[in-house]
Amino acid sequence: MLGMCRGRRKFLLATVALLFIPALTWLYLTAGNFQGDPCLSRPWSPSRPPPPRGGPGERQALELRVREVEEENRALRRELSKPPPPPPRSPQALRGGGARHRGNQSRSHSEEGTGDSDGKGGAAAAAANGSDCAQQPPVDKCETIHVAIVCAGYNASRDVVTLVKSVLFHRRNPLHFHFITDAIAQQILASLFHTWMVPAVRVDFYDADELKSEVSWIPNKHYSGIYGLMKLVLTKTLPSDLQRVIVLDTDITFATDIAELWAVFHKFKGQQVLGLVENQSDWYLGNLWKNHRPWPALGRGFNTGVILLLLDRLRKLRWEQMWRLTAERELMGMLSTSLADQDIFNAVIKQNPFLVHQMPCFWNVQLSDHTRSEKCYKDVSDLKVIHWNSPKKLRVKNKHVEFFRNLYLTFLEYDGNLLRRELFGCPSETDHNSENVRSLCFVPVLVGPNTPSRRTGL
Repeated sequence: MLGMCRGRRKFLLATVALLFIPALTWLYLTAGNFQGDPCLSRPWSPSRPPPPRGGPGERQALELRVREVEEENRALRRELSKPPPPPPRSPQALRGGGARHRGNQSRSHSEEGTGDSDGKGGAAAAAANGSDCAQQPPVDKCETIHVAIVCAGYNASRDVVTLVKSVLFHRRNPLHFHFITDAIAQQILASLFHTWMVPAVRVDFYDADELKSEVSWIPNKHYSGIYGLMKLVLTKTLPSDLQRVIVLDTDITFATDIAELWAVFHKFKGQQVLGLVENQSDWYLGNLWKNHRPWPALGRGFNTGVILLLLDRLRKLRWEQMWRLTAERELMGMLSTSLADQDIFNAVIKQNPFLVHQMPCFWNVQLSDHTRSEKCYKDVSDLKVIHWNSPKKLRVKNKHVEFFRNLYLTFLEYDGNLLRRELFGCPSETDHNSENVRSLCFVPVLVGPNTPSRRTGL
């Protein structure tokens, strides 16, 4: 009897277990699904009817709700992936004037920055303004690039040869050199180009002696002497139909294609007519020594070793009258210039900041005695122009001078005959120039009615 009771009890327990375990399992799984999805655990919205009670109805409602939530998530992802709309532009901004133009006047000296911003901030700005970069017209491969250089005497001629080699080594465009020279430098450079016979290169000479009267009234303490002031009169000296030119000091070394510098003209805006790099020393801040009194300048001022000149616009602005009036006014108190044309350029810019387009520091890395150029080449990996703007030249005190000196010596010892390569795809004046060079026939040509200089072609 006792055994029968125990058997029935075991049977009842087994039956209860078989009935309740599936029910508990279903409840557990259902509750887990609601807890695992926070969207499903929300209370039902009044606009959405509650799911019908019962096993099959609840399952269908659950599936329906899951699909709705997935669709909402997809719609949200699509909305977030849309790019933000561009900010509205005012009519003044569309015309390129108004606030932006006023910003150029007030911020012209920091538009592109110097060492600490050109390397890192410049790349970020280029990425942010991708549309501007895409719209920038490239330099045509057959477009002639004009370069003006003031060169007089044996020492300047020796320096300019290295400069010309570095330009020709990297160039991929036809070049037209405009040399303002004395008789000695003209003879040296004429023989040089006669020997090299480089195709797609034209050379014109302008008599510096005929320009002395234009600037001899300016007292100048700079070691370059009177020739250091002649960049001020290029608008009168160069041909009247020449619209733009790159002006270089003789102590420059190029480490890139000069066409990249020529392309900077396309970035000029508004009334900008001068492309310059900020001066990389504290000279114009007036704190180098006691009683140091420099000429007026905008901030640190600008270095004139590399200049982009929009000649046609400068002529319309009456540049000759502008710089003369400024120089006369400042000389009443300063008595003389210390840095030749650079002082006068900076005094004009101080009064008319809208004239200047500031270029990145790597277009004029200055190795002067008190230079701050290390800040530039620490942040910028691609240096393009090296400027030995110290009277000591290669002997300047700089902890990285060996690196820059090796670059200079490379071109100093480079054989100019190796620069004789054709520019494929461009019409060449090789034959015409070769005949001129062989015969060394230099014919005087007047530049224009207002030009006192004499130009001879090569």
